[in-house]
Amino acid sequence: MTPAATPRPGVRDVAPYVSPQLEVAARLNTNESPHPLPQGFSEELASTIRDLPMNRYPDAQMTRLREELAAHHDHPVEGTWTANGSNEILTELLLAYGGPGRAAAIFEPTYLLHSRLCWLTHTEVAGRRLDDPFVLTEAAVDEALAGSPDVVFVCSPNNPTGTVQPLGVIAHLAASTDALVIVDEAYVEFGGESALKLVADHPNLAVVRTFSKAFALAGARLGYVLTSPEVVDDLQRVRLPYHLSSLTQAAGIVALRHAGEAMSILDAIRGQRDRIVMGLTAIDGVTVYPSDANFVLFVPPADHDATLVWQGLLDRGVLVRDLTAVVPNALRVTAGAEHEVGLFLTSLREVLAA
Repeated sequence: MTPAATPRPGVRDVAPYVSPQLEVAARLNTNESPHPLPQGFSEELASTIRDLPMNRYPDAQMTRLREELAAHHDHPVEGTWTANGSNEILTELLLAYGGPGRAAAIFEPTYLLHSRLCWLTHTEVAGRRLDDPFVLTEAAVDEALAGSPDVVFVCSPNNPTGTVQPLGVIAHLAASTDALVIVDEAYVEFGGESALKLVADHPNLAVVRTFSKAFALAGARLGYVLTSPEVVDDLQRVRLPYHLSSLTQAAGIVALRHAGEAMSILDAIRGQRDRIVMGLTAIDGVTVYPSDANFVLFVPPADHDATLVWQGLLDRGVLVRDLTAVVPNALRVTAGAEHEVGLFLTSLREVLAA
């Protein structure tokens, strides 16, 4: 028998990156929007797709979508770029600015995929741990920059802590280095102030956004970056040909026409987030972290193991995210629909009482 192919060294030492997609009553582990865009969006998208020439390759420059995004954010189209989810944007940025012999500074705890994509692109990770309440400071920035990184990640609001990072500190960071500063703003529509206003004065700043959260389009896999034209030129050199399908481009263009409706959904999501915070705060011994995102990080009482609490919730039809590897004994719950949040709070009280 022919021997099996041998992967690159280290591949089989790393487990696949997976977020469980289980059929449960309340799936609150992936920070999706619990509400779809209104019916008018679906009808317009269906009509648009019917007219697409699917026998032809998509527009490789994504011209219409980039123009619409640039207009939506009042940002130059030459500094606007899109890809299959913000994760592909981050990968392209690391392909252009990271790679073998280069390093990325990451302020932990933060989005696990930042380190994962560094591994994927052979970029060394220089992690700096932030103390509770996980707020970035100029001292932490200066310490990280002492290692002369080529890329610096900032996540604001931060995943999984929900922390908004100070805009003044981000400006200090961008002004203090010629490294590429990536500000991951996947959740910025839920709270906090965008770093986009800093890009004009700091061409080394790249603000990364997604349609998956506030735009309720996780299934479309569409992300984008707002940065300087020089950075976009570099992304052109590392991207795959025709990387964004005609279907995805159409979904983004139509979604932008319904941006007002998408934003009107956010108040309901923020309301459920705040309901989670209030409900958790009322439970003795639970540590709750304030959040400006669409999720809440919490730590069960000291005499409860978070992984066992996670299982107890799952047994009751509630799936949350076990983040004990990121923040000790912590779980993260997405702000879902009203009935989902109600089931979560009821189930958590039952698990802790048991």
